Amino acid sequence: MTDNNAINLREAGLNSVDASVDFIKENFKIVQDCGTDAVPCFADSYKKLSGLSVTANDHERYFVLANGASIATTFRSQKTYGDMVLDIFVDSNGKKGPNILGRDFFIMYVYNNGVIDDINFEEKADGDGLDITVVPLSSDYRERMFTTYCKGNTNHRRGCFGKILNDNWQMNY
Repeated sequence: MTDNNAINLREAGLNSVDASVDFIKENFKIVQDCGTDAVPCFADSYKKLSGLSVTANDHERYFVLANGASIATTFRSQKTYGDMVLDIFVDSNGKKGPNILGRDFFIMYVYNNGVIDDINFEEKADGDGLDITVVPLSSDYRERMFTTYCKGNTNHRRGCFGKILNDNWQMNY
């Protein structure tokens, strides 16, 4: 944000798909740009800790970094996702195994205030909209998201990144 003397990321220019791609290319050493195709940047398949299959091919842009990690980005419009600006898939060792959400594959969410955390919303129990939580998230919220979604047998991919934030970057699970 300080690069552009801005008070938040959107004001600093992170306000479109193209701007998010430029941000990645300016701040990371990219060795492969896969465009809108997940493969060959990411593995063909991923699983959750529970063994349930999950997708990793629903983002806008895919890259491989010089250190071998794969990242994918999706820009989030302010109208739809509130303060969320960008979500980033990270496979810490690229296409190599184990390709398990919560082991080598995580999803990080970048918010307008510069905070990087887990996802800040859940679908309301009645199915009518979203319950949005302020970031940074509480430890209790992250733990609940981990237990319900990361470890759980749902199709949701959230909750794993918040757990390692809570546990000082350790995988104690």
